[in-house]
Amino acid sequence: MGKDSTVVTVISKVPKEQAKKDACLVVINGADLGKKYVLAQSSTVIGRSSKVDIQIDEESISRSHAVIDNYGDSVVARDLESTNGTYVNDNQVREKKLMDGDQIKIGRTIFKFLSGSNVEAQYHDEIYKLTTTDGLTQIYNKRYFLKEMEREMSRSLRYDRELTLVMLDIDHFKAINDTYGHLAGDHILRQVARRIKEHIRRDDVFGRYGGEEFILMLPELGKVQGAHLGEKLRRLIDGEPFVFDNISIPVTMSMGVSDLLEYREAVAALGDPELNPFAFVKISDDRLYVAKQSGRNRVVM
Repeated sequence: MGKDSTVVTVISKVPKEQAKKDACLVVINGADLGKKYVLAQSSTVIGRSSKVDIQIDEESISRSHAVIDNYGDSVVARDLESTNGTYVNDNQVREKKLMDGDQIKIGRTIFKFLSGSNVEAQYHDEIYKLTTTDGLTQIYNKRYFLKEMEREMSRSLRYDRELTLVMLDIDHFKAINDTYGHLAGDHILRQVARRIKEHIRRDDVFGRYGGEEFILMLPELGKVQGAHLGEKLRRLIDGEPFVFDNISIPVTMSMGVSDLLEYREAVAALGDPELNPFAFVKISDDRLYVAKQSGRNRVVM
């Protein structure tokens, strides 16, 4: 969403019982992951300069990028005519009254705004969430995904249930970053994750494996069914370009699919009795490599 569609809200008084004196920002994506900034003063300036209240050393951030104004009964995010804009919940804003849980994106750093009667409890909940989810895409992080994968593999092996694993990778992602910038790349990562998450089952486990690579675990599904879902997701990504700052950016994905039967055969051949999620991942990752080498934008099983 570009500057022509900037959101502007009118600041209105709210009852004093909704006071935001204990409000804070928590870094949920960026170099200082998990750091809390209490909004105790009337104005908190965010930018690249060493003279601001919250300094973020990123090239995409202006020296004085944005300010958070705390009026006591409301808190407002205001852009300071920055080069790359200030975003609240993925919408570019000039001025926006913040609600509890809003996400403020400045450069590649994302803050979560917390307010209310028990900010400290909310903060600790947020820190726990950061141990399981990727701050940028809001899906499971690699560490938590592998933990869930080990649990699901054990269950499926014990009860002889089907289990399929899909590795997904955005094609030519470096070229996207080089052509449109890292802010556009971050936007695409978030939107790809959101688009996929909306089209999988509740029991499926979806995570960011690293960089532009995602991983999807499908309990109770065989490899053929997993490949059909992969093809559906591939068309979903390829079928509609992603828009950032009024620029349409085409995106495709390659995928590799394997199932638990292949994993069992692989570890049996190696004589490895230990449960090994990485061995399962490698089979799908090898298929992903084949998909990349054979032209990209395809599913290989």
